[in-house]
Amino acid sequence: MKHVVALITALTLLSFPVFAGEADILSVDVQKGIDNTYRFSVTVKHTDTGWDHYANAFDVISPDGRILGTRKLLHPHVNEQPFIRSLSGVRIPADLTSVIIRAHDSVHGFGGKEIAVPLKP
Repeated sequence: MKHVVALITALTLLSFPVFAGEADILSVDVQKGIDNTYRFSVTVKHTDTGWDHYANAFDVISPDGRILGTRKLLHPHVNEQPFIRSLSGVRIPADLTSVIIRAHDSVHGFGGKEIAVPLKP
C-alpha cells in the first residue's frame, strides 16, 4: 500500500508543472514585403496560468534549425486564447522555400506543435 501511495504522489507531483502544457502554433499568415523581408502573423495557443507559466516567445527557423527571427511575448495571455502576434522585418535567405514556426513557454521551452510554412517567391 505504501508503494501505491508513493507512486500516486510522485505521478501527481511530476504532472503538476505540465498542467498548462506546451505552447502550440495553430496557424501562420505570411506576407512578403517589397523590401524582401517577411511578416509573420502567428496564432499561438497555450493554457497560460499567469507569470509562472505562459507562452513567452515564438521563432521563425530554417529547416536546418537556424533562428531567423524571434518575437518575445512579454506577458501572460490568460484570458486571450488563442492569441495572434506578429513579427515583421524577417530576412529569409533566397534559397529557402519554407520556414518553421515554433512557440516557447516559460516552463517547457520548445516542444508544442510547430508549423512548416511555404514561402512565396
